[in-house]
Amino acid sequence: MTISQSFDEFYNSIKTTSIDPTIAYRKGRIAKCINKDFRNGLDSDGNTLYVGSYGRCTDNIDVSDIDLLVILPRSVYTQYDNYRYNGQSALLQAVKTSIQSTYSQTKMRADGQVVQVEFSDMTFEVVPCFEYTDGTFCYPDTNNGGTWRTMNPRAEISAVQSRNKETNQNMSVLSRMVRSWKDYNNVPIKGITIDILVHRFLKEYKYKTYGSAFYDYMTRDFFAYLMNIPTTQSMFLVMGSNRYISDKGYFQNKARQAYNMALEAIDADQNKYYWNRNEKFRSIYGTRFPYNR
Repeated sequence: MTISQSFDEFYNSIKTTSIDPTIAYRKGRIAKCINKDFRNGLDSDGNTLYVGSYGRCTDNIDVSDIDLLVILPRSVYTQYDNYRYNGQSALLQAVKTSIQSTYSQTKMRADGQVVQVEFSDMTFEVVPCFEYTDGTFCYPDTNNGGTWRTMNPRAEISAVQSRNKETNQNMSVLSRMVRSWKDYNNVPIKGITIDILVHRFLKEYKYKTYGSAFYDYMTRDFFAYLMNIPTTQSMFLVMGSNRYISDKGYFQNKARQAYNMALEAIDADQNKYYWNRNEKFRSIYGTRFPYNR
């Protein structure tokens, strides 16, 4: 099995699609409840937007959280903004009650900025929001008495799509593979931080458009980049939306271990020790990376 075949098999085992039938079915049922209750009985599964890693197409098969915006009419904003105290909390509770009309036996909670719908295999994090004319969104935050916040997820999705176009889809490929490293090695790094750093790394990377025959080098070079992020850095600028996120995880040591393992894997490949090569990559990416056959 060549290095290209090994990475192809690995990536095909971890990638997801934007039309996953289970996720689409649950999204449709949630959306129909909310449209019916907040849009005068509208029978539609529209007015939604996948965001987060699933919306950016940077998640992998082990995705556990699906972030879903449900877009409500502006009149609903006016209704809850007129509450004397924490209309944001009241809105989340109303959305939760709406979803419970269909998922009455499913565990849910409404807190912070989301309604969490906890299925046995994944959690939907449903965010009620209101769209501005510029394509950004206003959403409720129940903390500290309640307030309205703004976000621009479409700009983040667009930034990832643009980098994918520039890199032969390697933005999604590398982000998904690095999530496998994170999960398998219990690395303290957020998914959004992975996307930020992959997006930044690929901008000038010399092999950014190359296919799977070069994914061993891409692995080596990305972890070299990652291990040199200053440990003092805890704020990261998100591509597209230019908001900052906080991530205080110390991932550099595990990135250094992965870098050294990638060096050993490449050396094994050059010496035709293909079984040993794949074992090294399995220690980075986990058991979905194939044995050499």
